Amino acid sequence: MEAYGKSLNLRSIRVAVIGTGYGGVELIRLLTLHPGVSTVDVYSYSKGGESLPFVYSHLYGVTDKNVETYAPAHFDERYDLVFLATPHGVSKTIAAELFPKGLTIIDLSGDFRLKRGHVYEAWYGKQAAPSDLLEEAVYGLPEFKREAIKGARLIANPGCYATAAILGAAPLLLSRLIHPEGLIFDGKSGVSGAGRTPALGVHFSEVNESVSAYKVARHQHTPEIEQMLSAVSGEPVTIVFTPHLVPMTRGILMTIYGRLKKDVTDEDMEMAYTAAYREAPFVRLRRAGDHPTTKNTSGTNWADIAYSLDRRTGTVVVTVALDNLLKGAAGQAVQNMNVRMGWDESLGLPRWPVYP
Repeated sequence: MEAYGKSLNLRSIRVAVIGTGYGGVELIRLLTLHPGVSTVDVYSYSKGGESLPFVYSHLYGVTDKNVETYAPAHFDERYDLVFLATPHGVSKTIAAELFPKGLTIIDLSGDFRLKRGHVYEAWYGKQAAPSDLLEEAVYGLPEFKREAIKGARLIANPGCYATAAILGAAPLLLSRLIHPEGLIFDGKSGVSGAGRTPALGVHFSEVNESVSAYKVARHQHTPEIEQMLSAVSGEPVTIVFTPHLVPMTRGILMTIYGRLKKDVTDEDMEMAYTAAYREAPFVRLRRAGDHPTTKNTSGTNWADIAYSLDRRTGTVVVTVALDNLLKGAAGQAVQNMNVRMGWDESLGLPRWPVYP
């Protein structure tokens, strides 16, 4: 398959991106270069009227596009698809305004990932989206939801940590190689995952030369991971998840610890992962013990997976590396668009990592 996918016989579409954070600006870059997209307009509540190069100076000389102020009336028969790169709690309001207009919506926030509103409210501390929209939403992890995404009008793009966790653990649960309880997930993320809004916790002097755990036992991706792994495995899954902030800009490394159900061999492991990801263009399965680094996936839509069997303790250790802004956010959103439009799933998405 070509590096950026096949681009023959496309029906070009008009898209809008609402939001100008890190996920939003990566979406703008990917969509502007996408052969199936003819129009990319950008909207914001707070940046309306400003030029994109003023908001992001790296775009000087690249584009002179202005950010428009969001108003629902702008979306009457003007676009085919809308990306919501807006904060948790904001997306649900915009989706309620735009969904009746017949638009397809891909939301990068957490507002539509959890099917039960009370679970969302408990973990996010915000009022849940309307129940009819929660029922309409399809979880946008193409490796496991490809067929449902093809007909969806509201797609909930997965969280960055959740993407890594589910891709690493789901095949082992499907193949009944590990126990569904007591799974431990240790996640490490670059600072861009915290967004662009200045805050003490992501100040250079606080982050540099330091690693810190945060939202211990209360990170909002926990129920998202449990919900999807339970659905995939057909039995309740409970996990312990601890995220960490590390002094780098982008990337996620997820380490997963699962208790083996039986005497599992390398062949069993390889069969489980190969069966799950035979048709997955962005999952790279590495050799046993050849664990990935975040550099391996930087700037791409890849998710790299490796494992080691610890027979002494009856444990499997799985590592997953991905770029939190691409496979963990904007890249996966474009992958969902490709699936939804019936295009080559890898169309417009980079495969060559930025290295070193």
